[in-house]
Amino acid sequence: MEQERKPRVAITHGDTNGVGYEVILKTFSDPTMLELCTPIVYGAPKVAAYHSKVLGMETPLNIIKNAKDAQDGKLNMLAVIDDEVKIDLGTATPESGEAAKAAIDRALDDYKAQAFDVLVTAPVSKNSIAGFNGHTDYIEKALGDGKKGLTILTNEDLRVALVTNNVAIKDVAEAITKQKIIDKAIIFHQALRRDLRVSSPRIAVLALNPRCGEDGILGDEEQTIITPAIKELTEQGIQVFGPYAADDFFGRSAYYRFDGVLAMYHDQGQTPFKAVAYENGVRYTAGLQLIRTAPAHGVNFAAAGKNSTDEQSLRNAIYVAIDVWRNRQNFDEPFDNPLPKLYHEKRDESEKVRFRAPIEGGTRGKESHK
Repeated sequence: MEQERKPRVAITHGDTNGVGYEVILKTFSDPTMLELCTPIVYGAPKVAAYHSKVLGMETPLNIIKNAKDAQDGKLNMLAVIDDEVKIDLGTATPESGEAAKAAIDRALDDYKAQAFDVLVTAPVSKNSIAGFNGHTDYIEKALGDGKKGLTILTNEDLRVALVTNNVAIKDVAEAITKQKIIDKAIIFHQALRRDLRVSSPRIAVLALNPRCGEDGILGDEEQTIITPAIKELTEQGIQVFGPYAADDFFGRSAYYRFDGVLAMYHDQGQTPFKAVAYENGVRYTAGLQLIRTAPAHGVNFAAAGKNSTDEQSLRNAIYVAIDVWRNRQNFDEPFDNPLPKLYHEKRDESEKVRFRAPIEGGTRGKESHK
């Protein structure tokens, strides 16, 4: 039997002044990770060497120039940057932002050339990359195929998706529309079924206003936007419920009764998720052909170089990316190779014979001999 090939996992190094290299080096200091996948770190060998020295770690790297040269059983480092990069641990700088962007751009080019299977991104700082509004938005534009992504935060107990992401609080209400809720819920539902293999997903939808708007006293978005969206989704056969007041919903741990939670804005979903899953949570971009995950924690400048960041979130991001890759293959396979009909008509395919011959046991056949 042919041995199943290892998935090729591209990993961008993130902001070079943050904790990206720390969690990458720690993750692959465990040799069992190299049995699971073939990693390709898009980064800078000299920066990796600097972080290794600061952390007191000796994780051997296989330096390559092209993804096709990646070797199984090794931590492959694709040299996106050969020159010296000024390191200023704990600070967002133009140099660290440019290094992060260079890794993302090269990885996306290689994805288009089918050089790897999944992408895992170490954290970046939006302050150091001009015009950067998050990986999901950046990847959508780079792929240019018109597909829209959806940020899902996931761990063993909780899956949260966001209707709006990286939007100022003062702009949230205006950014939420009935159609946007419907579009995001459909992507969420499809991702739960295809990517995470939940056979019949149940999705809870959170309210926007405190206490669900108190019948319009604290806001009417629940009545005019969210409830109509839930009704239309239900009519489409998608199991959505709500709206639920976020404080009561998370305070009572009601999320255990659902397969996913659709939050209206960043802090409404991110805050409770990070409260229960900061060390092991994963950020997953659904809805795109490219499978992309990331650790749920941010660039964490305050901890840079201190050897204090737990790598479990990045490790889980790799696990989730590989699981989604395999789940999609298993989900899509029956559609790619549909079963043939279990019966076929036994008949002479000659047109003349077919139309002249009597039908056995049928009235047309009997009548033709009258």
